[in-house]
Amino acid sequence: MVLSCDWQITTHKIAQRGKYLLETGQWSDCKFIVGQEPHQQILEGHKIFLAMSSPVFEAMFYGSMAEKNDPIPIRDVQPEAFKALMEYIYTDTVEFGSFELACELCYCAKKYMLPFLVEECTRFLWSDLSIKKACRAYEFAKLFEEPVLMEKCLQIICSKTSEVLNESSWDEVEQGTVLTLLDQEALQITSETDLFNALERWAKAECVRKLLEPSDPKALKSVIGNALTKIRFLTLTPQEFAEGPGKSLLLMQQEAFSILMNISSNKSNVPMPEAFSINTTVRAKSIVLKVDDTKKCNSVNIYTPVRRPYLMDSCSSTYKNSGLFVHDLSYPDIIREDNRDVYRDSQEAPNEILITNIRDRPKFYCRRSLFSQSNCRNYDIMDCSATFTVDRNIFVLGVQVPTQVTIDPCNHLMNETYLNMTYTEVLYAHLLDSDGSRLTYTHYTTKAGANELVEISFNQPVYIQKNKMYKVGVVFNKPGVYPTGSCAQRQNCENVSFTFNIGINGVDYIRDGLIRSIVFTYR
Repeated sequence: MVLSCDWQITTHKIAQRGKYLLETGQWSDCKFIVGQEPHQQILEGHKIFLAMSSPVFEAMFYGSMAEKNDPIPIRDVQPEAFKALMEYIYTDTVEFGSFELACELCYCAKKYMLPFLVEECTRFLWSDLSIKKACRAYEFAKLFEEPVLMEKCLQIICSKTSEVLNESSWDEVEQGTVLTLLDQEALQITSETDLFNALERWAKAECVRKLLEPSDPKALKSVIGNALTKIRFLTLTPQEFAEGPGKSLLLMQQEAFSILMNISSNKSNVPMPEAFSINTTVRAKSIVLKVDDTKKCNSVNIYTPVRRPYLMDSCSSTYKNSGLFVHDLSYPDIIREDNRDVYRDSQEAPNEILITNIRDRPKFYCRRSLFSQSNCRNYDIMDCSATFTVDRNIFVLGVQVPTQVTIDPCNHLMNETYLNMTYTEVLYAHLLDSDGSRLTYTHYTTKAGANELVEISFNQPVYIQKNKMYKVGVVFNKPGVYPTGSCAQRQNCENVSFTFNIGINGVDYIRDGLIRSIVFTYR
């Protein structure tokens, strides 16, 4: 390239000068060989530019173990993504070009610790979401721990399920995404047959990818994990099952017979296949309504074909700037367990699902008893978690955690002069299911006094099924001293029995004592 003379006087801004140096390679003092053969490229850079933008590059060039290779190999990043990363560093701008490039660039930005570029990438991915890209974006967001993007993708998957399943991109999703979809209580499907057909189609595609025979029942079952146990066969009619799943290679003849017998009669003496779902509740429709960003709606009547009548509750929540309002109809505990067949053939079955506000119900606090108490100092970020099960279906609304204790910073002893101290508490809390999938979360900031309990309300109530394990976690972001200790493993509250930290020695697991109460309600 022919370098222009006195180029500095024709570039008005530093971004223009940076772009000139990047494009011409003038004064470059480092080289990178990026990507894998046969698509490797050699790119030139300037150590000072790179180091002043990234602590990783600073350590690479000026740290005690500075990189000695020339060129420096970067094998886990595609050349186009690394070029975009350098363009951002040199000019403060970036052109994404495609959804795939944004994903790759986001990985690159995380690797080299450029948080502002990560934000740009996730903002683009958010704006470019579509039905076709929802699963791919969900997997990316889960892999790189981008919770907001992950929840947005899951909203699209749940509210546009039929369209997502009919996309060719569905055949290429990961097994974990298939299982996550089948775990959802609210999906936009005609019947459970839609999910079964999509599972079978995915299994055949996965067999082809793994060089297995897609017409071999054993091969099909080997790739789907425990997905079949999540299909709610008992929500189908005998005809629906016989004409659909009953013919599939995914089910052995004995399994199909057992399922059909249980669908046909709730008094059947033939047990369901081992570990298969006995859930008779039809999945709710996930409804998406356009609303004003500043408004909330607490109840709405939704008319949709359902095979059984039941009253469903939901909490409303607004996703700022998204333009979408989502009713998560994921609380099927209100259907009576003994009326599975009452309305099966009845013309009187109502088609209305009434949604009410769960937060209007009485609120209860499962306060955990402490065996012993001690103090724990948080120097920067401190996390704690507790697993639990309950013996009846409930809705978890939030948790309570203690504030800092009154400690003299000089001698670390309790001091009366600190009793009236106030400070800003900064907390993050989430609730996970047994597979580690996040059900809800919240960020919480408040003015707090010493020796108190603060209540953290989740973004939405979460339906908790009896005898299933869940995990609640809280992250403390404020340095200070907190009271903790060993808690009782079992606690009863309002006719609900909680069991904490199953399989964990509660006496030794001290920090879980920071989760002092589970806030819940039930019908």
